[in-house]
Amino acid sequence: MSGQGPAVDKGMNTILVCQESYACGGSDEAAFECDECGSLQCARCELELHRQERMRNHDRVRIASGHVPFCDSCKGDSSCSANGGRLRAVVRCQGCKINLCLDCQKRTHGGVNKRKHPLTPYPPAKAPQDNSVSAGESEMEILKAKLEKVSSFLLVDEKEEMQVKDEEDFVRRLGCRPDELLKVVSIFGNTGEGKSHTLNHTFFLGREVFKTSPTQESCTVGVWAAMDPVHWVVVIDTEGLLGAGANQGQRTRLLLKVLAISDVVIYRTHADRLHDDLFKFLGDASDAYLKHFTRELKATTSRCGLDVPLSTLGPAVIIFHETVHTKLLGSDKPSESAERLLQDRFRKLGLFPEAFSSIQYRGTRTYNPPTDFSGLLRNLEQQLDNNTTRSPRSASVIYKALQALSERFSGEVPDEYMTSNSFFPDEYFTCSSICLSCGSGCKRSMNHLKEGLDHEAKHRCRYSAQYDNRIYTCKACYEGGKEVIVVPKTTASSDSPWFGLAIYAWSGYVIECPNCAVIYRSRQYWYGNQDPVETVVRTEIQHIWPGSDGFLKDNNNAAQRLLDGVKYISQSVSELSVKPAKAVTSWLTDQIAPAYWKPNSLILKCHKCAEEFQPNDTKHHCRACGEGFCDACSSKTRPVPERGWGLAPVRVCDACFHNRGIPTELLDAALEEEGGTLIARKVGEAVQNTLGAVVGAIDIPLGLVKDAARPAYWVPDQDIHSCCECQREFTPRLSIHHCRACGQGVCDDCSQERRPVPSRGWDHPVRVCNGCNQKPGDL
Repeated sequence: MSGQGPAVDKGMNTILVCQESYACGGSDEAAFECDECGSLQCARCELELHRQERMRNHDRVRIASGHVPFCDSCKGDSSCSANGGRLRAVVRCQGCKINLCLDCQKRTHGGVNKRKHPLTPYPPAKAPQDNSVSAGESEMEILKAKLEKVSSFLLVDEKEEMQVKDEEDFVRRLGCRPDELLKVVSIFGNTGEGKSHTLNHTFFLGREVFKTSPTQESCTVGVWAAMDPVHWVVVIDTEGLLGAGANQGQRTRLLLKVLAISDVVIYRTHADRLHDDLFKFLGDASDAYLKHFTRELKATTSRCGLDVPLSTLGPAVIIFHETVHTKLLGSDKPSESAERLLQDRFRKLGLFPEAFSSIQYRGTRTYNPPTDFSGLLRNLEQQLDNNTTRSPRSASVIYKALQALSERFSGEVPDEYMTSNSFFPDEYFTCSSICLSCGSGCKRSMNHLKEGLDHEAKHRCRYSAQYDNRIYTCKACYEGGKEVIVVPKTTASSDSPWFGLAIYAWSGYVIECPNCAVIYRSRQYWYGNQDPVETVVRTEIQHIWPGSDGFLKDNNNAAQRLLDGVKYISQSVSELSVKPAKAVTSWLTDQIAPAYWKPNSLILKCHKCAEEFQPNDTKHHCRACGEGFCDACSSKTRPVPERGWGLAPVRVCDACFHNRGIPTELLDAALEEEGGTLIARKVGEAVQNTLGAVVGAIDIPLGLVKDAARPAYWVPDQDIHSCCECQREFTPRLSIHHCRACGQGVCDDCSQERRPVPSRGWDHPVRVCNGCNQKPGDL
C-alpha cells in the first residue's frame, strides 16, 4: 500500500485502492472489503489471500460506489456515538493498518508516537434520505413477505408412518406447483445441537418455521418438512440422535430414509472438537446406503414409473461445525484443507463414506451470539446449483420415493438390535424371519414376500429330525440338467391297491421319479440293500421358515395332514377281503409299534380274559404294559408319562388303570417334555393313530376315521348330510371335504379353491369352500 500523506487537509480520495499489497503492490482499485482481514482488497489480492485454507471462511462483501468501511476501533462499542451505532471510518492509518473514525483517530493517534503515522482519507458516507427506500431494503421486504406464508408440517411420525395422504396433499402442504422442480435439504445431528434453529436462520430469516425449545426434551419428534420459496428447496428437519424415548430403532432407520431422498445433508454439531459419533454415523450411513438403498432406489424408479431416475449416488454432506473456545478445523494447518483432515479422520476410524458425492466442512467460531449462518448458506447455494450428480425433480417424485422406502423398510425393530455397534445394523433393513431348523436369518430385504420373492438364507441349513427337512432329488435327472424332487411312497403309481400293498409288505417303500419311473425299493434284495442316498438320489437340506409347510403349528392339524397323506391306504385296505386286510394292517401296525409292545402276530387271546381273538376282532395294546387286550378289557384311559406318552389320557388295561404309581422323576420329565416343542414325537404318535385307523378300515367307515383325527372346529362326518354350499346330498360315492376355514362339509365342486388359513393353523394353501374364499383377510 502507498501512503497518501499524513493529514486529511489535502482533500478526500474518491477512489478506494487496495490496502493489502499482496498481489498488486497497492495500486489496484479495491473490489472487496473483508471484515476479518480488516482491509479493502482488489480482486487479485482477495483471490490469492482467501485461497488459503485458514482464510477461506472469511466474510467479505463486494464494494459498491461510494463505499466507506466501518471504524475498526469502535466497532460494536457505544463510546463513540450517542446512540451506540457503528460509525464509518474517515481515515485509514497506514502504520497501524486500521480504519478509524474521527473520534478514534483523535483518541488513539494524538500521542507523540502515532501522530506522524500516514493517514489515507475516505470520502464521507452519504446519509440515506428519509423519503426513499434502498433497493436492498425493498428486496428484503419482498423476501420477508414470501417467508411469512411458510409453515412446517409433520411428514413421517416416530413410528415410520407417513402423515401425508398422497402426492396432491404433499404438494398442497408445500405450497408449490405440481410441475415445480425442487431439491431436498435435510439436517442431522445429536439431540440439543440446534438443528431446527439452524434451518430457521439459514433459510427463513430467523422465523420459527421449525419449532425450537429451550427445555431438555427434544422439540422435534418424527420428520418435519417445509418449503423454501426463495431457493425452491424442500427443507426437512429430523429428530436428534442419541435421544431418549421408545422405538429408537425405528427412529434411527427413519433417518436413513430421509438421507436417501436428500440432495444435500447438513450435519450440525456444536462442540469445540469433532467427536467420533459424527464420523461413526456418516460411515455407517454410507455402508447401509450402498448395501440396502442403491438397489431399492433403482427398483423404485421402475416400480413407481418415475420420470426422473433416482440417483444411486448419495447426497452431498456439509458438516457445519460451531466452536467457541477452539480454532476451526484446519485453521492451524494452512497447508492442509479441512476436507483432507476429515478424510484422514475417517481412515483412522476404519470408516469409508464412499456413498456420498462429497463431504465439505463449514466452520464458524462464535465469540458472542448470535451464530453466523451466512457461510453455511453460501455453501448450500453452491451445492444446490450443482446438478452433475443430482437433478431437481417434482414434489410427486420426492413423495413417491419416500413412500416406497417407507413401505419396504418398515416394521418393529427388536430390542436386541439396539446394542449393536453400528448406527444402522443389517437387521434394520433385512427380513426378520429365522429358519426354524438352523436359526439362520433371511438375507432379503424387508417385505419381500409381497413381491413374490421367497426367503433366502445367509447360510446353509442343517438337518432337524423335528422337522425332517431333507428333500430327495433324482440323481440321474440332476446329472441330465434337471432337478426333480422325489419322495418315498408305499406303492408305485402303476400298482393296483392290493398288489401295491403286497409289494410294500414284501419289498418296502418305493421311490418313484416322474421321468425315470421306479428308481429304488427299500427291501429289493434279501441282503445287501443300499441306502438310496448312495445310489439313486441326492440329499439337500431345506430351510424351514415360519409359515411354511414344514412347520406343523397345531397337533390336531398335523394328524389330519398325515391322514390326508395316507388316506389312500385306508381306501386300498377297504377294497380287500377281511382276512388279507387284517394281516397286512396288523403288519403295518407292528412296524411303528414301540419296542415294549407285544407283536400282533403273537397275540392270539386277550391277556386278561383269555378269550381268543376272531378274524374280525380288533386287538388293543395297553400303553402301560404293552400286552394285547380285547375292547372290553382295555376301555379305560389315563396318562402314561413313564412310557413317553406325555400327560394326555391314552388306552390302558384295567390292571394298569388301577396301578397309578408314577415315579416323581418320570413325571417331571414328562412335564418338561410336554411344555417343550417336541412336535416330532406328537407327529409320530399321529402316524400311529392314523395307521391304527387303517387296521379298522374294513369295519369302520372312513368318515369316522377322519373324525378321530379332525380339528375341534370341524363338523363330524356323521353329522354332514348335504353340501353347505350347493345343498347337494352326500352319497357313498360322493366324497365329503372339510373347509379348513369354517369346518363345514362341502362337495368337491364347491371346494376347488386353495388359500392359507393361518388363524386355524394352516400356513400353506389348503382347501376352502367358495364362501370362505371370497371373504377378505385371514380366516
